[in-house]
Amino acid sequence: MDLSNIASTITDPGFLAAVFAAVACFATVMTFALPAFQGDKLETRLKAVTNRREQLRRQSRASLNQKGLKQSEGEGFMKDTVDKLDLQKLLEDPNVKNKMTQAGLRGGGPLAAFYFFRFALPFVFGAVAFFYVFVLNMVQVAPQMKIAIILFAAAGGFYAPNLYISNLVTKRQKSIMRAFPDALDMMLICVEAGMSIEMAFDKVGGEIGPASTELAEELKLTNAELSYLADRRQAYDNLAKRTNHPGVKAVCMALNQAERYGTPLGASLRVMAKENRDMRIAEAEKKAAALPAKLTVPMIVFFLPVLFLVILGPAYIKFTEMQN
Repeated sequence: MDLSNIASTITDPGFLAAVFAAVACFATVMTFALPAFQGDKLETRLKAVTNRREQLRRQSRASLNQKGLKQSEGEGFMKDTVDKLDLQKLLEDPNVKNKMTQAGLRGGGPLAAFYFFRFALPFVFGAVAFFYVFVLNMVQVAPQMKIAIILFAAAGGFYAPNLYISNLVTKRQKSIMRAFPDALDMMLICVEAGMSIEMAFDKVGGEIGPASTELAEELKLTNAELSYLADRRQAYDNLAKRTNHPGVKAVCMALNQAERYGTPLGASLRVMAKENRDMRIAEAEKKAAALPAKLTVPMIVFFLPVLFLVILGPAYIKFTEMQN
């Protein structure tokens, strides 16, 4: 089969409709079947935090004055490729470690995967674009425009890992902030009941898991850092960096002040809980206020034609009967 037959087959409307139907059926089946095969996400994440806690125990024993946390180096083909080509230096991104930490990706393995895909995807996207515009000849434009399309696809492959990480960060922050005011209320109850801040973090981390696995993971990790880091304030600073949210940063600042000056922790947590609830309500009101503008286009495209059809349809049918 030559390339013209392949191109005609790919562009055939019936073939495209069949492919779209197959993809839709597969997505529907996976939507209903995937939850049955998924494990306990909370248990998996908390197990990872337990492993992290053991790692911190070993590191704290090696150096009590350590200020940061060492990351695991990771293994495998991607790690070997990154090391051999020195991609971390070639494609250096000063903010990638903070972003990956905020996305919940820790250690050298995810970092190596990031640099590997940042190196490989431009070639993959460029090759796909070249095959599409030159081999299949699906775009009837000047050769200069075809080259521009290939370059644009390669640039998209270069920035695709950053977009993926940013998307993970956004989803993680939303999940944390939905449950954070409730976590502060529970933490306030624990502190006023006489628990230490470490026990409060551990208790709330176990209770808040069904609402937000990500927040439970962060609280458990903070509890581990409070137990094994030489400087307790560093644990609060790490929590603020990992979440990168104003509400969490304010709480961490209040906890730091309580550690340094001995200020009442219960009063600070009560004020911070109220502020975070107000922030959550303000965010919900903001989304509700933006809803009418977002519904304008669906209303025009989907509702108004049906409304006109229902109103004018009977009149048109009666008019045609009168003409006959």
